[in-house]
Amino acid sequence: MSSSKNDSRVLPECWGHRGASAAYPENTLASFEAAIRDGAEGIESDVHVSRDGVLVMFHDPSLERTTDSKGLIQERNWYGPGGMEHVRTSKEPKQAIPTFAETIGLLMKPENQHVKFNIDVKVNNDPEQVFTSMDKIITSHPEWKVRLAPRIILGLWHPRFVSAAKVHLPYCKRSHIGVGPDIARKYFWDDCDAFSMWFPGLATADGEKFRRECKKAGKQLMVWTVNDPSQMMEAVRWGVDAILTDVTKTWLDLRVALNGDYDKVGARYTRSFLWTGPLYYAAVQYGLVLLLKRKMEKIAGSFDNVEEEINTRATMVHVRV
Repeated sequence: MSSSKNDSRVLPECWGHRGASAAYPENTLASFEAAIRDGAEGIESDVHVSRDGVLVMFHDPSLERTTDSKGLIQERNWYGPGGMEHVRTSKEPKQAIPTFAETIGLLMKPENQHVKFNIDVKVNNDPEQVFTSMDKIITSHPEWKVRLAPRIILGLWHPRFVSAAKVHLPYCKRSHIGVGPDIARKYFWDDCDAFSMWFPGLATADGEKFRRECKKAGKQLMVWTVNDPSQMMEAVRWGVDAILTDVTKTWLDLRVALNGDYDKVGARYTRSFLWTGPLYYAAVQYGLVLLLKRKMEKIAGSFDNVEEEINTRATMVHVRV
C-alpha cells in the first residue's frame, strides 16, 4: 500500500486487470510484465482448461474475440498440430496465450516476488480439475509456501467452487468476484477473505453498507474495472484496498499526485457521474444481478443446491470405493 506524504491516509493498490491490457494484448505475458513495470502491486487474470488438461490464462470460453483462431478452449488441445500453443493474439504486438505454469514462472522471478496474483476462476471450469491442476503447479516450486502461496487470491463467482478451493488449495486466499452485495453476503461471506466487486455495485446505498461491513469484518475489498480517473478517485474515497484497472499507469500516476497533495488533486474529480449513468441505480443493478446469476446457474448449477450436490457427489464416490 502507499501512504500519503501529508497524512496517514492509505491509498489503494494497483492491480493490472488482465495485465496492462489497455496497452498490450490482454492476458498475455507482455501485458503482465508491463503492469509490473508500471509499478502495479498485483495482476489479475482468468483461467480455463484445455481439452488435454493445460491451464491457460484467457478470459472468454472461446478464442474468437482476441485471437487469430476460434473454438471453445475446453474443446481444443494445447499441444500438437493445430494446438492452442500456436495461437496468437489479434492485437499487436502479437502474443501467445500464456499457460498458468508460465505465469507462475513469471511471478517467481526474483524481481517479481512482491506481485500478487488474482486468479479469476471462470464457471465453465470443473472445480476439482482446475484446482488440483493449479495445486500441482504451485507446489512444484521451491519455497512455494513462503514465496508464492501467500500472494495468490482465488476469485470465485459461483459457490460451487468454494468447497473444492478449500480442499485442494487451502493455502490460498479466497475472494468472491461479484456484481451485487446480496449474493456476496448470502453465499460467500463466511468462506472468503476478500471481495472483488463491480464498481457500480458499490455505489448504491446497499453498496455503501457493504463497504462498511467489509471494513468492520476485516475483509479486503477490491473494485473492478476502474479506468476513469473520476471513478478511481471515488474508489479512493470509499477506502477500497485495491483498484483493478486496464490502465495501470493512469492510476499509478494519479496515486503519486494524491500522495503529493490529496486535497487539491482530489477536488478536481466530481461525483456527478453517480447520478447520470443508469448502471448506478439500484433497480437496474437488481435486474443485472438476476440475469448474471441465472446465466451462471445454467453453466454451473443452482447457487442454492450447492451443498446438496456436493454431498451427493461425495456419497457416490464413497459407494464406488
